[in-house]
Amino acid sequence: MSQNTVPLLASLYIETNESSLHRRLAPLFMQGSPAEPKRRVTWNNWMRPPFNQWGFRNLARLRPSIDVEAGGGPVSVLKEAPQALDQLHFDSECGLSVSVIDHLVVSQTDAFLVMQGDTVLFERYFNGQRPRDRHVMFSVTKSLIGTLGEQLVCDGILNPELPAAFYVPELLGSAFGDATVRQLFDMAVGIDYSEVYDDPNSESSQYGYACGFQPAPAQYAQFESLYQYLPSLKKRGSHGGFFHYVTATTEALAWVMERASGKACNQLLQDIWSQLGCERDGYFMADPWGRSVAGAGFNATLRDMARFGRLLANDGRHDGLQLLSTETVARICAGSDPAIYAKNSEFSQWTPDASYRSQWYVFNDHSQAIMAGGIHGQYLFVDKPSGVVIVKQSSLTEAVSPFDADSVRLLRAIAAHLTH
Repeated sequence: MSQNTVPLLASLYIETNESSLHRRLAPLFMQGSPAEPKRRVTWNNWMRPPFNQWGFRNLARLRPSIDVEAGGGPVSVLKEAPQALDQLHFDSECGLSVSVIDHLVVSQTDAFLVMQGDTVLFERYFNGQRPRDRHVMFSVTKSLIGTLGEQLVCDGILNPELPAAFYVPELLGSAFGDATVRQLFDMAVGIDYSEVYDDPNSESSQYGYACGFQPAPAQYAQFESLYQYLPSLKKRGSHGGFFHYVTATTEALAWVMERASGKACNQLLQDIWSQLGCERDGYFMADPWGRSVAGAGFNATLRDMARFGRLLANDGRHDGLQLLSTETVARICAGSDPAIYAKNSEFSQWTPDASYRSQWYVFNDHSQAIMAGGIHGQYLFVDKPSGVVIVKQSSLTEAVSPFDADSVRLLRAIAAHLTH
C-alpha cells in the first residue's frame, strides 16, 4: 500500500459506522418498460459503478450463459446458529482497529456468509441483493477450474508434466504451447501480458473483449472468441520459477482440460455441483462462440458458493459421497514455494505469507487455509482445520481496491476467532 493510500483508507473507515448501513439505499435500476437511461444497465456499463451493483447479480440478463445444473436432489439444509460477528474487530492495514460490519459496508459488500461445518454463523445481504440472487464471482472461477483440473490429474486423465500443445495443438507457437500443464496450473507461464484492468490497450482488456465481458472497440474487434485469442498471445522469457498472474493462462488450462477429458468445463463442474444440494443452478457467462468463460465467468448464490467451499473443507466428501478425491484437496492445500510468490510484490502485499497452487492462494503460515479471490471484491475462503468457510460477494467501484488487503485480513481474523 502506498503512503498516499493509508490516510485515504483510514478516512473512509472513520466516515463509516453501523448506522450508515441502514442509510444506504440501492439505486432502483432497471425499473420501467424500458428503464429510464440513467437507471438502465446494459452490456456497455454493467461493470461500471453504480450499474455494477445490479449487473453483478443479473449477468444472465445481459450476456449469453451456460447453466451448471443443481440437480434434482433435495437442497442441502444448513443449520443456523447466529453469532454477533459484526462487532468483531481486526487490524486494518492503515493501523486502525476496524469492525467486521464497517469493513463490509465500506468495501461495498453485496452478500457475506460465515459457515462452520454445516452451520451458518453469520449471513448478511446489502444493496438490494437477495438470498436467491446469483452473483458473478470473477476470478474465484479460476479456483473452481483448478480444482476440477486437479481431479482430472488424480483420475489419470490429465498429465501435468506434458506441454499444453500435446492436448491443444492450436497453442503451438503461442505463449502456452511449450509450457507444461503444471505451469498453467500455477501461473508460471512466460508470456507477454499485462493484467491492467483500466487500460483499454492491455492484454487483459483485450481478453475481456474476446470473451464478451465488454463490447470490443473497433481497433480490438479482431478476435471472435477465446479460442481465437489464446493462440495469439506471445511468449516472453522462459517458463517456471515465478508467479505471473494472467487470466488467459486459466483459459488455456481450461482448453487443455476440455481436450483431455472430452467435457466442457461447465459439464465437469456440473458433475459435482449437481450433487452438492445446491439451491439454484450456477452458470458460466458464455463467450461469443458459446464457450464457458473459465477465468472469470461463474455465477452462483452466496450459500451455494459456501457449499462448494464446504466440500473442500470436508476433504471432497458430501453426504456420504466422495465427490473429489482426498488427494486432489491435499495437493491444493499443500501449496507451493512461498519464496516464489513473495517475489511478486503486488500480490504478496495483498496476501502475505501465501503461495499459489492450482489456481488457489494457499496460506503457508496457517495450515491448509486456502482462498479464491476475484476483482471487485469476490472471495471464497476455506480454513480446513476449523471447517470455517467464508464467502464475500461485492460490487466495489474499482477492480483492484485499497480495501483488498483488509478483506483478506478480515477473512483470516474471523477464521482465527472461530478456531480459538
